[in-house]
Amino acid sequence: MYRYDSIDKDFLADRTAEFREQVARRLAGELSEDQFKPLRLRNGLYLQLHAYMLRIAVPYGSLNPTQLRKLAWIGRTYDKGYGHFTTRTNLQFHWIKLSDAPDIVDHLASVDMHAIQTSGNCIRNVTADPYAGATSEEIDDPRVWAEAIRQWSTVHPEFNWLPRKFKIAVTAAAKDRTAAKTHDIGLNLKRSRDGALGFEVMVGGGLGRMPYIGQTIRQFLPATRLLSYLEAILRVYNRHGRRDNIHKARIKVLVAALGREEFAAQVEAEWEKNGAGADLPDTELARIRGAFVPKSFETLPSVSETFEAARLRTPAFARFARNNLKPHKVAGYAIVEISLKAIGATPGDATSEQMEVVADLAERFGQNDIRVTHEQNLVLPHVRLDDVPAVWAALAEAGLATPNMNLVSDIIACPGLDYCALANARAISVAQHIAERFADPDRAELVGELKVKISGCINACGHHHVGHIGILGVDKKGEEFYQLTLGGSAAEDAAVGQALGPALPYDKVAEAVDTLVETYLRERQSGERFLDTFRRTGVAPFKEAVYADVH
Repeated sequence: MYRYDSIDKDFLADRTAEFREQVARRLAGELSEDQFKPLRLRNGLYLQLHAYMLRIAVPYGSLNPTQLRKLAWIGRTYDKGYGHFTTRTNLQFHWIKLSDAPDIVDHLASVDMHAIQTSGNCIRNVTADPYAGATSEEIDDPRVWAEAIRQWSTVHPEFNWLPRKFKIAVTAAAKDRTAAKTHDIGLNLKRSRDGALGFEVMVGGGLGRMPYIGQTIRQFLPATRLLSYLEAILRVYNRHGRRDNIHKARIKVLVAALGREEFAAQVEAEWEKNGAGADLPDTELARIRGAFVPKSFETLPSVSETFEAARLRTPAFARFARNNLKPHKVAGYAIVEISLKAIGATPGDATSEQMEVVADLAERFGQNDIRVTHEQNLVLPHVRLDDVPAVWAALAEAGLATPNMNLVSDIIACPGLDYCALANARAISVAQHIAERFADPDRAELVGELKVKISGCINACGHHHVGHIGILGVDKKGEEFYQLTLGGSAAEDAAVGQALGPALPYDKVAEAVDTLVETYLRERQSGERFLDTFRRTGVAPFKEAVYADVH
């Protein structure tokens, strides 16, 4: 894991002192809210419905136990004893007092964390595959490149006031676990025929009011030229991006307006003109790569007698192993996914006590490594199979052993109208009602992989456009209604979902999802997931079933 050096630490100290002075001026009435707003947003502080919300950066989703314990302590000391993990792999505290915010960022800095650029029209937190360094699928460790981008982009003078917020994802496996094609820039690591390392560069993805899937503008960019090419993209965007209309300010609109070929041509021209000045020297790249040297793994048998005995003895553990364990690149190890989607819970929430349990498990069994996923869950990427039963037992005691990864109750949901000033409708309670309908784990496993994603407004923080079932809350004359879409995907086969039909009232949404699932079970052919069946049949059988039941 990358550790901040003296330059990073001095920078954070200066930045937190500056923020403390800004808050003091606001509390003293020397700054109005309008004057304070751009300053607080640069430090991840939002004003939501009931209180201030602080969004903390978790670069490429990587945490160590010390950092997670600090987040738990902050939640207990300054919030209501919990935090909310987001689709950008960040953590949000929703009940912050303005007067406490400077102390919180000081505590964050003490463990090499901050909230810088988690808001504002700048390059936001870079996301990467949560299995990085643990999966045999990867071409290279994407965290190396995500860290290089983090260092390059943090308070970059040219790109700190972009037309709109900007998001980058780095993936290195055929299976995309980052939703790369929904980002402003998606980077897919690959190797050329001669073995050279490079990137497929995708630009112009994004959800919100106008959803787009990113388009490839370069099939193969030599990895050593990454930063100069990113600068060329950002310069073209900074020059031509709309600043007169917030709804048309994202790079996706520019790419769509110019067309992929013209946009790519302008990037190539800009890149050629400015040369390689921004690219990392080999020595600097080696320094960053040195922070991500492969873990030291024991030589273990591929089959663990302890694990197999527990699986045969305990059906609940066997179910957890089926759904929450993923193959590790090293024999005798597993990737353990921790669901933050217990039935009836708020998706993405973890109590301070739960965070401490995960930190303890990472320290005892997980090589001090914790990951946050863009699907609002946690991962212990390096656990010996022998230790998985003990990890499961501790997770179960903490309410963290729900065996529902990638199943229908593993729902992405934004905070919605319960917290957010922008929301039109609730998202959390809708997710809870749907999950409760699939509380029977046998039924959930029968259904199989099904991505349900819920947003409380058109800003799409819940990624509803790319849900297998997407749900968008809308306001109709003061009442909450929900538009459903089907067939979306955030994976390597990314697609925007198709509208099902007229919006449904709040009390009909969970019932409609139940009907959609039953329709899928009736229509599916052998081996098909929900998404496969929808792509084969189209919307007609699903639409007919839902509107026959709800009207």
